[in-house]
Amino acid sequence: MTKDEMAARPEPSAPPSPWRSSRFRLFFMARSTSLLADGMLMVSLTTAVLGAGYGAAGVGYALAAWMAPIVLLVLFGGVLADRFTPQVMMVGADVVRMVAMLVLALLLVTTDIRLWHIMALLALSGAATAMFQPGLASLVPQVAEDIQRANALLRIAEAICTLLGPGVAGLLVAYWNVAGSFVVIAAAYALSALGLAPLRKLGTVRDESDDPMLRRLATGWQEFRSRPWLWGVIAVWSVYGLLVFGPALPLGAALLTEQHGASGYGWIASADGAGTIVGGLLGMRVRPRRPLVAGACAMFFFSLNPLAPALGWSFTWTAVTGAIAGCGFAFWGVMWATSVQSHIPLAVLSRVSAYDVAGSIMVIPLGRALAGPASEAVGGADRVLLFSSIMGLVCIAVMLAIPAIRALGRAPEGRAGEDLPPGDLKAPDGEAARTA
Repeated sequence: MTKDEMAARPEPSAPPSPWRSSRFRLFFMARSTSLLADGMLMVSLTTAVLGAGYGAAGVGYALAAWMAPIVLLVLFGGVLADRFTPQVMMVGADVVRMVAMLVLALLLVTTDIRLWHIMALLALSGAATAMFQPGLASLVPQVAEDIQRANALLRIAEAICTLLGPGVAGLLVAYWNVAGSFVVIAAAYALSALGLAPLRKLGTVRDESDDPMLRRLATGWQEFRSRPWLWGVIAVWSVYGLLVFGPALPLGAALLTEQHGASGYGWIASADGAGTIVGGLLGMRVRPRRPLVAGACAMFFFSLNPLAPALGWSFTWTAVTGAIAGCGFAFWGVMWATSVQSHIPLAVLSRVSAYDVAGSIMVIPLGRALAGPASEAVGGADRVLLFSSIMGLVCIAVMLAIPAIRALGRAPEGRAGEDLPPGDLKAPDGEAARTA
């Protein structure tokens, strides 16, 4: 091609902003309200259980009742989302969660509530969440042409709702009552369902086969394991969840509260949330040719999260490092979600996403459960967190050492949700990027 021909060749137009799509606006509203409800749940639940006289152990049992169905059922949620469409499963899940929260509010007002009541309703809500979560990845490519920017906006919404949710619940509990906070949570889930309901007209790819459930699960597993970049990230992420995410929250919260007081810890957590918003904004603007490499490099900064309390840094430095860690984590999240959604066929995306969710979250509760005994065994929480910080660096280095992860490039615009054959996607150095 001559220089004149290259000059005359039209530049590819950038995909339109997600905000221009009414479908994305509805999806964004639905996702934001459900995230706000999730953010409110912890404070409301803790207040309800403690107010009923069941103590910290009761809070732990209630949280376990909510988490266990998510871990056990999320794979089936992916199968059902591909079978009946993500929109149907997500609307149904929101309705179930709304009803569970309303019943819990009613019991708090009208009866001497028992712990098993709370656990049963939280288990029902957790099962619904397992049906809701896998479909998220499948809807994003269908409501927005610019998948990366859409994921960045959703990450920003998640950060804001994570910051606002506990505060809103605290205000409702303080100035109304705990039952009222559950009514508001139910209303948020109802708004989510209303936002998702009009999306039934999407041209969602359905799995119309008559295969039994186990065969569908096996198909999802085959799609998952056939992509080294995909299972490579999740394998490393599982170790990361056990050794870094698991200990970082309980031990970090305890040490930071001890070092800087409860209010200081609150400000540090807010700084982390602000960093997450910045990471989402960067995810809107920065479009690396190899998104997983860029995202993994950003995740190196997350090791600052457990390192600061481990070394007892000052309040200012801890807040700054918290913001940097949150920024790196959010940027990685945008790069990862965009890569999955743009390289996996829509027909199996929910199932593959379910394996992603399961592999990412299964070991985190185990890491949290082992954090306390580990700190006692080695002589202090600071030593465990220092180990976590080091292992965070090691895990990301291992991730970057996997050739398939390093080679994965950006999907060309307009190829969202399509499985690109080897050699179809060119890496920056001219070599074909491996996508399967």
